[in-house]
Parts: sequence; C-alpha cells; structure tokens
Amino acid sequence: MQAVVTGASGFIGSHLVDGLLAAGYRVKALGRNLPGLIGPEAQFNPNLSLSPVSLSDRLALQQALEGAEVVFHLASGSLPQSSNRDPHADVQVNLLGSLNLLEAARLNEVNRFVMVSSGGTVYGIPSAVPIPETHPTNPICSYGITKLAIEKYVALYRQLHGLDGLILRVANPFGPRQRLDAAQGVVPVFLGKALRHEPLQIWGDGTTVRDFLNVADVVAALLAAVVYQGEETLFNIGSGQGISLNQLIVLLERQLKRSLQVEYLPSRGCDVPTNVLCIDRARRALDWKPQIPVEEGLRRLCDSLNG
Repeated sequence: MQAVVTGASGFIGSHLVDGLLAAGYRVKALGRNLPGLIGPEAQFNPNLSLSPVSLSDRLALQQALEGAEVVFHLASGSLPQSSNRDPHADVQVNLLGSLNLLEAARLNEVNRFVMVSSGGTVYGIPSAVPIPETHPTNPICSYGITKLAIEKYVALYRQLHGLDGLILRVANPFGPRQRLDAAQGVVPVFLGKALRHEPLQIWGDGTTVRDFLNVADVVAALLAAVVYQGEETLFNIGSGQGISLNQLIVLLERQLKRSLQVEYLPSRGCDVPTNVLCIDRARRALDWKPQIPVEEGLRRLCDSLNG
C-alpha cells in the first residue's frame, strides 16, 4: 500500500515513517526540512521517497498524492503557546494548507485520510475528566481553533465527496528524537533544562495535569486507523491517565537520580488546567490501548540520548 505522510520530517512523522516501512508500506514523506528527524535506516529504505512539497503548492501536492491509498496529515506550522500571537499566520499556513491537501486527496481518490488533531487544545477547559469525544469543543488558543476547523473540513469532505477521513485527537506525545532545545512539549523541555542544569520553569503552581503518551503508542494508533472499518470517525488517543507537572518532575528526578531546580512563574492564559482524554472509544473500536507507561517512556527517552 502507498502511504503519504505530511510533516514526515518531524517528531511523530519520522516515527510514523518507521512504523509504516516496518509494516511493509511504500511511503512518500512530505516535509519542509527533509530528511529532518527521519533516521538513516529509513532514508536508505527503497520503499521510502522524500518529497519536499509545501502545503501551499496545490499543483505539487496533487502530483505528490498520485497513487496514494492513505494520507496521514501531521504537518503543522505553529505551536499552541505561540499561535495566539499570530492567528493570521496560523490560519494561512495550517488551515489553508490543510484544505489544499484535502483537495489533492479528493482529486486523487485517496482511500483514507487520517488527520492528527490536538487532544490537548480542541476541548478547552474541560467540564468532565477524562474528556470524551462528545465533550464540547471550546479552544482557548488559536492552534486549537485551527485544528478544530480542519477537523470540520475533513468531515465536510466526507459528506460532500465521500473522502474517508478519520481524526485522531492525540494527547501530549513524547519520546526519542524530540528536540531538547525547543519550546514544544513539556517532557523534552523539562528534560533538556535538567540536563543543562537549568531551572525548570512552571507557569502556575505545578498542579496542571496533562495526559502524556509515548510516541510508539501514537504510531500504533495511526496504523490501527488505516485498517479500521467501523462507523466512528473521531478518536481520542491518550494514556487515559493524568500526571501533574509536579509529579512529572518527581519522575524525572527518579530517572536522573538527582534533585532538579524548579522556578514557578505566573500562570499563562493559554494553559488549560487539566487535560486527560477518555480513550474508551479507541480501545473498543480500534482495538488499541497504550502499552508504555510514562516512567518506562522516560527511561527509553533518556537511554536514547546515551546511545
């Protein structure tokens, strides 16, 4: 089967490329900075081709998707914490680019379109925890609003054109290959600062709760979505359990075998106090569940830095 992955040069995308190749797919990797995080073994795999196509280039996208049976849409040009500073760019890059991709998928009669959405931002401040897929969606950042809009267009293309689109609202993924010097992802940010012996900055009192999920479990969910044949079109993908930032620091201290310095700062308006996803639907319909506990995932991440 021919698969196309947008955002393939990034953290989740590069792991998905590995998973697809291991499962016997022919993969076309689309990304801005290829090969990016795609590993050497995958780069030399004859079933992988790299295509530096921008989502703003409609014609190039249409050509890139020729022969594709499944498209995984992971590309994103903004971060939750920065999106509110420039919502115009968020819409221009992410929403319009996604529309270009959907249209290319329609024109090429793609069998399945799998979108990775944001389980951490589309719901906003929850009224129930864990959060089911039926929970109201009231994002408090532009990133979440844009992700939700893309979801709606995926549903629209299903209704108007019969494009078989599935949406996976993924929690907070972490694992090997995440940049420790970047601003995205609590786990790599904290770990990077800890390894540099810098204070860990927490906005608020550290009781903020997040749903952390190992990237290998994310890839397993994406592969399960390809073969899914049921009626559901929207799935939460998380651990189903919450960990506070203070608890995460304790786990990191246990892994690094030393105390860490923490600096508490005023809360930010874009931060949801609690986010834990209900994953009952994915367990039941996709026959998927997370396999790697957070502490084991942290150990694997630290081991990858040493190897």
